Amino acid sequence: MMDEAIETAAPRAHTPVHLWIVGVVSLLWNAIGAADYTMTAMRHPAVVERMTAAQMAWVDGFPLWATSAWALGTWGSVAGSILLLARSRHAVTAFIVSLAGVAGVTLYQYVVAPPPVEFRGGASLAMSAAIWLIAIALLLYARAMRAKGVLR
Repeated sequence: MMDEAIETAAPRAHTPVHLWIVGVVSLLWNAIGAADYTMTAMRHPAVVERMTAAQMAWVDGFPLWATSAWALGTWGSVAGSILLLARSRHAVTAFIVSLAGVAGVTLYQYVVAPPPVEFRGGASLAMSAAIWLIAIALLLYARAMRAKGVLR
């Protein structure tokens, strides 16, 4: 009975080389965000030393929902990358969670409580744009791999 179920299951699609490349590069990228999140939350001296008092006060003033959004964005993307490498269809869900987190923290940063002047400017906007573009691209990539049967 069990053998029949195994034989009738659809075969898993061959893993394309680009999945490993995208998975590893995305995990490295998202690990940078996870390190930044963790070091900021833990008040690591390397983070505290590079921020002004106004910047630290702004970060310390994040309400629970904004901090939660930041955590979801960060850890959702890390989970998505790991699940992508594991060829799990749940990578799609993790990247959706990550995008929801990015949306929440972006709402806080650009609408509810804009950061101090030192956090504004071209570099900050470029980083925000890069985060959005990469998060969306990873979601679309994971969806495409799931549709092709690579992710199960």
